[in-house]
Amino acid sequence: MTTLQKPVETGFTAHSTTLDVIRGINLTGKLAIVTGGYAGLGLETARTLASAGARVIVPARDVARARQAIAEIGGGIEVRPMDLLDPVSIDAFAHGIVQSGLPLHILINSAGIMGAPEVARDSRGNEMQFSTNHLGHFQLTLRLWPALVRAQGARVISVSSLGHRLSNIVWEDVNFEHRAYDGWIAYGQSKTANVLFAIELDRRGQDYGIRAFSLHPGGIVTGLAKHMTIEQLKGRGNVDANGDPVIDPDRDMKSIPQGAATHVWCAVSPQLDGKGGVFCANSDITGVVESDDSLAFSEVRGRSSDVATYAIDPAAAKRLWELSETMLKIALPE
Repeated sequence: MTTLQKPVETGFTAHSTTLDVIRGINLTGKLAIVTGGYAGLGLETARTLASAGARVIVPARDVARARQAIAEIGGGIEVRPMDLLDPVSIDAFAHGIVQSGLPLHILINSAGIMGAPEVARDSRGNEMQFSTNHLGHFQLTLRLWPALVRAQGARVISVSSLGHRLSNIVWEDVNFEHRAYDGWIAYGQSKTANVLFAIELDRRGQDYGIRAFSLHPGGIVTGLAKHMTIEQLKGRGNVDANGDPVIDPDRDMKSIPQGAATHVWCAVSPQLDGKGGVFCANSDITGVVESDDSLAFSEVRGRSSDVATYAIDPAAAKRLWELSETMLKIALPE
């Protein structure tokens, strides 16, 4: 995998926005699904894809809230009910898409939670961040498989983070049943899972025209940071003395349109044709970090956006896929 993880000099930078990367792209006749597409980076991504002509569907637990948020940007995006923590809800949403007979060209798994301070579990006993950020999207993608195959050229985007460098997968205790819970370690583990998922999905999907990518959007102050106090955000330099977000793309502190640019680039750019299974940032493929050592939360800022080698290990990607199938008792359709 390290041979694939090389920048391709796209001409985009950390300053590039969704408007820059969508310019000249026509998505008329394409269907896109964006989880988390009613707030923050997901909303900007959904809006941008729709502006290029795509039909965009946003699954949401709170349908009324999602429709209100989308109406505020001009509408034109469809909202359907789905809860990433509810397997029945995921199956029902995916069933509707698959039974429609429509091809699904773009799936962006953008929804997520970050840094929950106390351990919480879903109905199956799985740790909440791993469940929301990885397992829910794993189930959704597998259930949507027939629609992705129909597209004869689909892309699946897993929104990870530089936070993957906070933790590798702790295979012997994914659910924090035998170790002390740390919300940032749990977050890092789930973000590593996002990268590994894209690698194995790409391997399994290539013969069906399905390519997968993962990405780091940058440091953006959105609702994802709800578990951080304003003083913590100030201390990390994320917000200024007035509590307003600091925008400095050269230090990986971005506006929402800058942060969502890599989402859109991964989803639509012809520069990625024939490629897959790679980790991206700043609308380009990243390099690989030299050290595999996990970082403390306070150390992540200021590091390069390169991916850790443990997060692009094909053997680990296969192991995570098989573990996820076991945990959820599901598999790809025959």
